[in-house]
Amino acid sequence: MSRDSHSGLQCPHCRTHLALVAAPDSPAAPSRPAVPVDPPVLVREEWTPPPVAEVLAQYAHLSKDTATASRGAARVRDSFNRARQAAARKRTQQRAARSA
Repeated sequence: MSRDSHSGLQCPHCRTHLALVAAPDSPAAPSRPAVPVDPPVLVREEWTPPPVAEVLAQYAHLSKDTATASRGAARVRDSFNRARQAAARKRTQQRAARSA
């Protein structure tokens, strides 16, 4: 592509080269009809996706409740800690039974 066939302008998002075309109603418009652009130019919006928890809450028709979520996380941690302590007690009892 030569410098004569396109301008130095680029889309800041997708880096495609932009063509400068005079508007049909302007006095600088060419006398011949403008060639239609194929494919049509799509406008991209810059956005970030929403948090996954909010999306899943909407999908499940629930609202995100941080207090309930933190209580549930605390219950899960307590359950894991109890299971870890029970496993440690069981290992200690087994070692004592083997050494006796």
